[in-house]
Amino acid sequence: MTLSRRQLLRYSLTGTVAAAVGVSAASSARFAAPRTLGEPFSLGVASGEPTADGVVLWTRLAPDPLAPDGYGGMPIDPVTVDYQVAEDERFTEVVARGSALATRALGHSVHPEVSGLAPDRWYYYRFRAGSALSPVGRTRTAPAAGSPTARMRFAFASCQSWSSGYYTAYEHLSAEDLDLVVHLGDYIYESSWVLARRGAAPPPPPFDSEAVDLAGYRLRYAQAKGEAPLQAAHAGFPWLVTFDDHELDNNWAGEQPGLGFDVYRLPPLFRRRKAAAFQAMYEHQPMRLAQLPVGPSVHLHRRYRFGDLAEFTMIDTRQYRSPQACSDGSAVTDCAERYATDRTILGAAQRDWLVDGLAGSPARWQVLGNQVAMAESDYDPSPGQLLGTDAWDGYIADRNTVLGATAERAAGNLVVITGDRHENCVADLRRDYQDPESPVVATEFIGTSISTGGDGADLTDTGRTLLAANPDLKFYNRQRGYARVELDHEQWRNDFRVVPYVTRPGAPISTRASFVVRDGIPGAAED
Repeated sequence: MTLSRRQLLRYSLTGTVAAAVGVSAASSARFAAPRTLGEPFSLGVASGEPTADGVVLWTRLAPDPLAPDGYGGMPIDPVTVDYQVAEDERFTEVVARGSALATRALGHSVHPEVSGLAPDRWYYYRFRAGSALSPVGRTRTAPAAGSPTARMRFAFASCQSWSSGYYTAYEHLSAEDLDLVVHLGDYIYESSWVLARRGAAPPPPPFDSEAVDLAGYRLRYAQAKGEAPLQAAHAGFPWLVTFDDHELDNNWAGEQPGLGFDVYRLPPLFRRRKAAAFQAMYEHQPMRLAQLPVGPSVHLHRRYRFGDLAEFTMIDTRQYRSPQACSDGSAVTDCAERYATDRTILGAAQRDWLVDGLAGSPARWQVLGNQVAMAESDYDPSPGQLLGTDAWDGYIADRNTVLGATAERAAGNLVVITGDRHENCVADLRRDYQDPESPVVATEFIGTSISTGGDGADLTDTGRTLLAANPDLKFYNRQRGYARVELDHEQWRNDFRVVPYVTRPGAPISTRASFVVRDGIPGAAED
């Protein structure tokens, strides 16, 4: 079941939309949990979207999370879920409490939005459904906007194909000293192309086929969130989450399906598939009511401020983009269509919102949460160019607009954090790549995958080609892991944290390389 615009309008008119989507529940209307509910918190707990006075909390009741119908083993009836937020892990100082309604319409997930908290401090939270008590989660509010903030630490990650390997990197991420985690997309994969996990049994139906409906997408989220390392990372820190393509369909673009030739390429069926994928994403992530999808649409571009130090701008490079130029997104030569001024990766409204925000923010660091590579990525070291069209190389006008505005109007230092490529890369970003004298105006850090691509390697032939063909590319690595960032008013430090293997569990973690960006000096230098 997907929520339609008509249903949401009806809920809004009757004043029950918050209860209907698991944000709150009236204290006088309680729905008891079944006595035989079992372990309803099998998918863990999470928090996200931190502000100076609150966060959104998340859990989903699923005693049988891999039940083929996608309902997690829950009955039809709604269940009242209580929550507490405390200053201490033993909950002796409870500062907020309330309840949210878990309904079948949203897979018995809840997203209570807690406000009234103190800025810039840690809190603990937990849920109760009937007699079942959830694991304890830890979260942190942001410093008040504009307040002096000396330091911040966060990590960013992406691309976690369950079938490609174990989530060992999250074991190490959960032990880091962080204030926030940013996930840049491909949290799930709609299809499992290879089973690289040693010791894992071949996936049973429906995991052996591609997800195309709500049950299919729910099951893939349940499969991922059933992993203990991922649960620990969610329980340890607040997250900011967006999507890329595999949450729906490989290389999808706006109203156009991605690769493949199935019946879901028909426009009405693709819109239905989008609605299912977006709903399943919302059901499994700590997102606010503002991010609740309405049919095949969801609002994911948003900003979060952390004192006077950083502003995180999360963008959406899938939902409003033009179809890929000259191909299905693969690397091509001589593609004049890339330069068409009416081609967009952001859409006009989001592009204007982004440019205005970069100009107006007083934060020292502008952090752009981006899905696909912004830097020019030539795969041909000869005088010719071989460029992919699924990333910003296929949308030159938008890239020039954003980086041009950065040069002319941005108040802070722009650093772009990116996922998608399953590689660790560092690149300087130029205002206009067609002009060899164009200045460097920003820096891009591309983070590798958690598991996608299997064990990986330190330096591949592709990496050597990219380094030879792109003078602005300063580093390449294809091991698995995540990026850890520490920033203050003087510099940004980016550590690439890598594991040597993911096809079996237990890998150690190490820092492969570190790069810094100095305040007021665009571009990165190895530390």
